[in-house]
Order: sequence, then C-alpha cells, then structure tokens
Amino acid sequence: MAFYEQDRQKKRRITTEGDYVDTSKPSAFFKPSGGRDWTISVAIPGSVLSTCRRDDQRTNIVSHLARALAVFSIDEVVIFDDSHPDTRVKNVDPASYTGDIDPCGYLDHLLQYLEMPPFMRRTLLPIHPNLKAAGLMASLDIPSHPHQTDWLPYCEGVTIAGKLKGGKGTAVDVGRKEGPVTISHEVPPKTRITVQIDEYDPSLAEPVDPSAPRTEGGYYWGYSVRRCSSLANIFEECAFEGGYDLSIGTSERGVSIPDAFPEKKKKEPLSFSHLLIVFGGPRGLEYAAENDPELNGMGIVRGRTKELFDHWINVLPGQGSRTIRTDEALFIGLSGLRRLWEGR
Repeated sequence: MAFYEQDRQKKRRITTEGDYVDTSKPSAFFKPSGGRDWTISVAIPGSVLSTCRRDDQRTNIVSHLARALAVFSIDEVVIFDDSHPDTRVKNVDPASYTGDIDPCGYLDHLLQYLEMPPFMRRTLLPIHPNLKAAGLMASLDIPSHPHQTDWLPYCEGVTIAGKLKGGKGTAVDVGRKEGPVTISHEVPPKTRITVQIDEYDPSLAEPVDPSAPRTEGGYYWGYSVRRCSSLANIFEECAFEGGYDLSIGTSERGVSIPDAFPEKKKKEPLSFSHLLIVFGGPRGLEYAAENDPELNGMGIVRGRTKELFDHWINVLPGQGSRTIRTDEALFIGLSGLRRLWEGR
C-alpha cells in the first residue's frame, strides 16, 4: 500500500510544508479572546414560513435560520409579526400544531428547542406536535451544548429533585458523563440555570447570570428568543438598557453593503453596544410597516420604512433569482456584514 493511501486511512494529510495534519477532528471550534459586553441581534418576520405548505418545509427553514444564528454567533433573535392584525388567529391552542396558523409561535418554539442543550430537552420541553419532525433539524453544536472532548468553565444545567447527602444545596445535571454537579443554592427542580464550575473541584459549581459566559469568559453561549407583535415593537420592547444603538434594515431597494460601509485602509471594527439587523419576509419590510398601526400613524410606510434604521442595505444586488428567501438572506447578509464586528 502506498504511503498516501495509509495517510488517507488515518485521516491525516500533508501540508505544503511537509507537516502532518490530523483532520479527524474539527479545528475551527469557537475560541474566546476575552469577555465582551456588546451584542448582535437579528429580527425575523413570521411570514418567512408563508410559502411553506408542509411541515417538513417549515422545519427545514427553521433549521437553516438557527444554523445561521449559531454560525455567526448571534446573541438575540427577535420574531416579529408582519401580518395584518385583522388576519391573525386570536385564540391559538398551545397544545396543538401551530405551523400553519401561528407562524411566530412556531418559530419561537423550534428556535428555543434547537438552542437548548439536547440532554435537557426531554425534561424541559414536553412532547408537542410542533416537534414531530425536530429530529430532522441540524444540530447547532455550540459551546453551551456539552461535548465529551471539551471542558469549559461554564455549563448549562437543569436542576434535579431530591435531597443531597449534606442536606443543603441542589444537584444540577450538566450533561457530563461524570454526573451532576452541586450548587449551594436551593433551586426548584426542572429549572434551567447557567453555572460556573469550581476550578479546584469539578463536582461543585455556582449559578451565574446567563450572560456571564459571554461577558466574562468571551464564549458564544447561544441566542435568546423574543417575540414582538409588530415591526415597531422590535425597538420599543428592546431588553437592553438604552436600546439598540445601531440598526440595519434589509431591502432589495437598499444600497449595497460596500456603499453603506465603505472599507477603510486601516481596518477598524464598527463601534456599537447593541447592533440590530432586521430581515424582511417574501414581501419585504415595507409590507411589515404597512401592517403596523403605530408606524401607519407616524406616516412611516412604503418608501419611508428606511427611516426606522440607521442603514438600509441590499445584501445581494443583481441577484440571479427573482427572490431571495429569508433563510438565504440571513447567510448572505451576515457573511457580508461580519467584517463590521470582526476583530472586536
């Protein structure tokens, strides 16, 4: 057997310098460079599912959306209803399938399911018709999802019922083969918490703020999901103190990314605390503004929709297809905009 055949069997290859590289394990896993307090939010309309006729089509789109959010380290996803208020179903049975009558609720449900570490889904998320095809969706494989080959100082966990030997504290399942960890606090069972593992005793931990892995450790720790009833409420109900200090709207009538953000000779990341990027559905953000009573009262409709944002961009001018689906626009847009925060 030739030497290159042997190397292929071992899943190894030779670089141009003649060095061996083990390709059996991924090498591009997220590596923090320090804590960060800035965030990136993405807003998606419920109409992203309006072209779907079957559940497998809906789950496929949600899977693509979640993968884009994870790959580009998005901290918050906002789901807003861009339909006319009079056409919305008033009474939705939370125990029934909602993909065809309540797309915003369906998106919320499945995006939360995918963000949650797999080991705790059975405990915290009951069997539901919305999840019947959940097994077909791609895994996010983000740092908050435990992996047997990695050790991180932070973990997501779910509290376990029962008394400890010492009588105080709570056992927390963090998805490790070594078993649960113990925290000194009393927390009700089946509660999801974020913990920091004791540096000297890995069987002990302490609960921390859910944002601590990002702000203190610099890890990407998944996305939070927020629902809004309209386009205007994306801004009005912002959970961050001071709101979003930089906002970008996307439209085929916007300017290209290089025109909106010209590249400088000296590469410098954009300065912001909380960045918001809003994507439209099949009929665009102008359609969402027309169906928003508050924006109508302000006269912000049609061509004036761009006044809501600091920048109004077209993620792919000169597209070959008549339409770009929102899940496609997410990958295209975030790829082009990533340089704005890369290196911060």
